[in-house]
Amino acid sequence: MLGISVSVLAVLAVTVLVGSAVQGLVGLGVGLVAAPVTALLAPELMPGLLLWLAAALPLVTLLRDHHDIDWRGLGWSVPGRVPGTVLGVAVVAWFSDRQLGVAVGLMVLVAVVLTFKTVRLPVNKVTLVAAGFVSGVTGTATSIGGPPMALLYQHREPRQIRSTLAVYFVFGAALSLIGLAVAGSLEVRELLLSLLLAPCLVVGSVVSVVLRRRLDPGTIRYGVLAVCGLSALVLLVRSVTG
Repeated sequence: MLGISVSVLAVLAVTVLVGSAVQGLVGLGVGLVAAPVTALLAPELMPGLLLWLAAALPLVTLLRDHHDIDWRGLGWSVPGRVPGTVLGVAVVAWFSDRQLGVAVGLMVLVAVVLTFKTVRLPVNKVTLVAAGFVSGVTGTATSIGGPPMALLYQHREPRQIRSTLAVYFVFGAALSLIGLAVAGSLEVRELLLSLLLAPCLVVGSVVSVVLRRRLDPGTIRYGVLAVCGLSALVLLVRSVTG
């Protein structure tokens, strides 16, 4: 099916569903959860497939969380993403699937470590532009662009985190997709597969609403980060050893 087996597609569907549920709870997650698995099972789909999904999922989030968006912060971070996107496109062109696997694994591990240590950074013009730039590089090259922005906003109200990151992800993923398309690094089948997996985004978003009423988002977050860290380690070992 579109160049991948049904079993691989099923695994990707589950990871996208889980990732979208986590993102509905804490503001990010679909890239952290799905990118290592995708890089392990179907590296040829990276980063295009997840960027299409990263552009679509926030639209679902914004249907219910759109009242507390930090437009001022976005006014500094989104322009910062533009030069980062250009560098990220170059990274995709230069790196092999194996090297991108190492990059994804390292990015996930760094994100997990920083999140566990709860690094606190000031939210100002300098940090917003810097986070936008770093996010542009990592988001375009590995589809994981959320952690730099999430680190800045992690101490804000949950609704503002979800809504602000959702708007940022829409603009950011769109910039990355345009950059990859111009560079000829985007395939039609990645879009078709994202459409096939789109229902998983909706289901995961609904699941997040149910879980939000019953479970502590912090507990879920740490559990998912542990799984992400393990996936990243497996991906790193496989990429390094060949």
